[in-house]
Amino acid sequence: MAEIRIENLKKHFGDFVAVNDSTFTIENGEFFVMLGPSGCGKTTTLRMIAGLELPSEGRILLDGEDVTFNRASQRDIAFVFQLFALYPHMTVRRNISFPLRVQGMARREVRRRTEEVAKLLRIEHLLDRGVGGLAAGDRQRVALGRAIVRQAKAFLMDEPLGALDAEFRDLMCEELRLLHNRVGATTVYVTHDQIEAMSMADRICIMNKGEVLQIGAPMEVYARPATRFVAGFIGSPSMNFLEAEGGLPAGAREIRIPGARVPMPETREPLTSRNAVLGARPEHITIRDDGPLRGEVFAVEYMGARQMVTVDTPAGRLRVRAPNTVAVDYGENVGLAFDAERLVVFNAETDRSVASTLFEAPPVQGGAHG
Repeated sequence: MAEIRIENLKKHFGDFVAVNDSTFTIENGEFFVMLGPSGCGKTTTLRMIAGLELPSEGRILLDGEDVTFNRASQRDIAFVFQLFALYPHMTVRRNISFPLRVQGMARREVRRRTEEVAKLLRIEHLLDRGVGGLAAGDRQRVALGRAIVRQAKAFLMDEPLGALDAEFRDLMCEELRLLHNRVGATTVYVTHDQIEAMSMADRICIMNKGEVLQIGAPMEVYARPATRFVAGFIGSPSMNFLEAEGGLPAGAREIRIPGARVPMPETREPLTSRNAVLGARPEHITIRDDGPLRGEVFAVEYMGARQMVTVDTPAGRLRVRAPNTVAVDYGENVGLAFDAERLVVFNAETDRSVASTLFEAPPVQGGAHG
């Protein structure tokens, strides 16, 4: 297993900048997820790590070795593609063992490692079946097995669950994380699905328009987004945004929004009336009779123990996550209160956070998901 270090990595396709000056380190044994919308540069970055694309500038180090311009075959990595890329004329056993047979490994060792991996993935009963008739989840396990059997320094996965339906995807998220915990391999996983990222990652790297915006543990990027884009991309539904009025002078303890004044955390820089934006997660807004901001209930969505209440206010339409014990009806006038310690303030001109929310990470025991 190995540390992967990215230094000032850039990739241009003509005038288009796919990756712009990325620098970060993926720790040995870490499950590192690259998250962002289509076209943000995450897959291009993964392909450069794999050796399938050459960077325009920068360096890639694998276990301390500069592999920037090495061919893919010269890097000790295993790649799992979105479309399983299995050999349809081969059995499960021969698909999994293919990388070992190409290397000329002894037949007995090939058999041992193939059966060991199949048992790990719980597909040992499928070893002598063809892959064509397998369910999608089993085909994905075969693709994973072919990568794992190599015992490479790092595993790279490009949206490997994208072709699965929702039920299989949820199951495979859990199994992939458990598999990672057992194998302990350095894993780089690309996805545009925030639920996959939040449920599996030790750390998430969020990208947009070729740039790395924030890297952190799932709880951290959710609670302390570095930019407005991150705040809106992480979370379902996303963070509510409210424009401030009257500016935020240094040391201000309140932020004025249309219809109310809201306590706020201390900002790191003063902002004018034109460039301050308040961010509030739906669960950090409470429906209360004495709430300073009032509005009319637009919609109520019941979600088991919780409900999502949409309220039209002078500050805009807000989503509120509330217990189902709170009785509200369409058209009702309600008050809204904000959890000041968990609000975020953004500079609208730069989109960057200028006030952090309260966040205390729990102690890590045996890995972030151990």
